[in-house]
Amino acid sequence: MKNSIKNLNVALTYNLKKNEAINNFDDEAELDDIETVTSIKNALEKYGCNVILLEATGEIIKKIQDEKIDIVFNFAEGLKGRGREAQIPALFNMLGIPFTGSDETTLGVGLDKALSKRVVASEGIKTPKFQLFFNGKEKIKRNLNFPLIVKPNAQGSSKGIIDKSIAKSQEELYDLVNRIINNYKEPVLAEEYIEGREFTVGLLGNEEEIEVLPIMEIRFDKSKDTGFYSYNVKKDSETKTSFTCPANLTKKEEKNIKNFALKIYKILECKDVARIDLRISNKDNNPYFIEINPLPGLIDGFSDLTLIWKSMGNNYEDLIKRILNEALKRNNMDTI
Repeated sequence: MKNSIKNLNVALTYNLKKNEAINNFDDEAELDDIETVTSIKNALEKYGCNVILLEATGEIIKKIQDEKIDIVFNFAEGLKGRGREAQIPALFNMLGIPFTGSDETTLGVGLDKALSKRVVASEGIKTPKFQLFFNGKEKIKRNLNFPLIVKPNAQGSSKGIIDKSIAKSQEELYDLVNRIINNYKEPVLAEEYIEGREFTVGLLGNEEEIEVLPIMEIRFDKSKDTGFYSYNVKKDSETKTSFTCPANLTKKEEKNIKNFALKIYKILECKDVARIDLRISNKDNNPYFIEINPLPGLIDGFSDLTLIWKSMGNNYEDLIKRILNEALKRNNMDTI
């Protein structure tokens, strides 16, 4: 039997940019502005929710005890460590409070690029060959072929990826690897660069009621920067990229990509919402898994998921409502 909840109390968890002195120019790339938090808050209030703002700092543990929370709309990136996105879900799971999105295990695996690749590859999903570098002194695997794209292993929002992050030689590779180790203090992922078309796929729902949204193709203006999402390209995506949604694909290609993304979503046991990035290789026309974001950005009119949603003729507020309702249904609660 469903629990009937009136005047739903929704805690909104998030991490804000502080604009303080930082080590790298992109250190706060994953964090959000107060404008995004306000947009989500306004959307929830539009549908009658009582919104409790909870910034995901160390103080959140004390603040939770003072609030009556029915469900959490989790948008928090966490504070530090490769498991940072798992911190808030783990806390609320421990307290028995339901929340939107995937649990701590999926978020932890998803943020670790190499780990998520190993998991999906074990189920037959193609992903570029890769190698992890921990100290910059490792020998390059014999089966790894240049060019290689080099990135931090556990960062999102293109952090650590510069316009020259593709290595075409051993010297370039070690320069990029050591740059990341020195600046970001974490292992480095070097993977074969897939020449081809890039797509991102949004998914919503759970179990047998998962909706694969229209596929978005991302086109890069190579004359201005790169053929991939560096931090600079992502930051200035309105001028350095173009988007086609739905992508120009044959019915067979569309079906293959959607099935590919759906399989990954299920393998990693995603909940409510996720976005999956992939490339179609020019060599064999096969899709290759690049990475997953089970905590996708929700900046209105900027984040890929919101652009995909709006291409369907929907408004931003209804996307927020949809994500919340997926979590409510999953927890056997009345929807809004």
